[in-house]
Amino acid sequence: MTDAITFGRGYTPSLIGRIVTLHADYYAQLAGFGAAFEAKVAHELAAFAGQLDHPNNEIWWVSRDDEVIASIAIDGQHSPQGPAVLHWFIVHPKHHGQGLGRDLMDRAMAFCDARDMPTVELSTFAGLDAARALYERAGFVLASEKDGRSWGRTVTEQTFVRRHPDSANAP
Repeated sequence: MTDAITFGRGYTPSLIGRIVTLHADYYAQLAGFGAAFEAKVAHELAAFAGQLDHPNNEIWWVSRDDEVIASIAIDGQHSPQGPAVLHWFIVHPKHHGQGLGRDLMDRAMAFCDARDMPTVELSTFAGLDAARALYERAGFVLASEKDGRSWGRTVTEQTFVRRHPDSANAP
């Protein structure tokens, strides 16, 4: 093994399964999410992968020795009529604190800003403090919070919104 970390962009064979596995394993241990969550991630990511030809859609990933250890995606095909959506942002716990999440977030936000996407939103749940710090560093603010079951069990669901830096001070 080389221990080499590689940043990638766009689809590559088996990427969908690797990102789904990363999410399923991490959130099963962290939050007790099960089959409903894994199926949701698999279904939505597979549908998104079929739309990567749209110029406002992109996915980035990080691998180490052929294992996907981090990912992030922007679904911006409905922008500017609606918000772009940040999806599948995760870093394997063994690689927390190495700057991979910050780097991926910076790449994704630069992509959105270069395309003048007025807003980007993301859905998550309360308690992911390290991720929240990255969201807020990138300019996201908490827009709503409610109890819900869209993750397969009841959690405090949160929506964060980021406005394009050029419009952040606009009325």
